[in-house]
Amino acid sequence: MQEEHVAVADGENEVRHTDYIYMVSDKMLVISMIAELDHHLADEMREVIDDVIDVRGVEDIIFDFSRINFMDSAGIGLIMGRYRKIHEKGRIYVAGAGEGISRILLISGLHKLVVVSSDVNDAAKKILEGKRGN
Repeated sequence: MQEEHVAVADGENEVRHTDYIYMVSDKMLVISMIAELDHHLADEMREVIDDVIDVRGVEDIIFDFSRINFMDSAGIGLIMGRYRKIHEKGRIYVAGAGEGISRILLISGLHKLVVVSSDVNDAAKKILEGKRGN
């Protein structure tokens, strides 16, 4: 059985998937989660996000959690791995986290590595303000 490969960094600025939507603008990647972030989804997303980072030169990532309330340890690993990949040139933002996701960020210690924002617009504003300040 041949493994299906998702071509993601083909110049498209927005790609819709059943479980998430990603949008690239300049060097910013926004990932809007539609389904809960578990190990099944995290494996696929890791490949997609890394491809976009490498091919499109992404420096900042916004994870939009406004539509979901749960992620497991694989989701934590996904965020930590992307933090390691971009922390020298950019930051990870978590936007729209409800009580469940916020609690996971706190318990896991991720809240120390990411910038927590009320929503995607707030996170994008922080990114743009940071770029102007450099």
